[in-house]
Amino acid sequence: MSAWVPGGALASSIEITAATVQRGDVIQLGGHACQVGDLFQLPRGAKRLVFESGELLTMHARTRFVAVRMLRRR
Repeated sequence: MSAWVPGGALASSIEITAATVQRGDVIQLGGHACQVGDLFQLPRGAKRLVFESGELLTMHARTRFVAVRMLRRR
């Protein structure tokens, strides 16, 4: 699913794992949309996500989330 967003960007819902998560992804957790600000590699393929709001989340290597990723068009 893709949606038009003002400013020439496309938003698409994708499934992410610790291997595919990127800065800027928006994950909805507990009814709140959280944007990934930074991430750190942990042992055994896990990643620690630091959200723009300051919260932390550790993703196990096999964890899957649905996220929104903004794609810029040139």
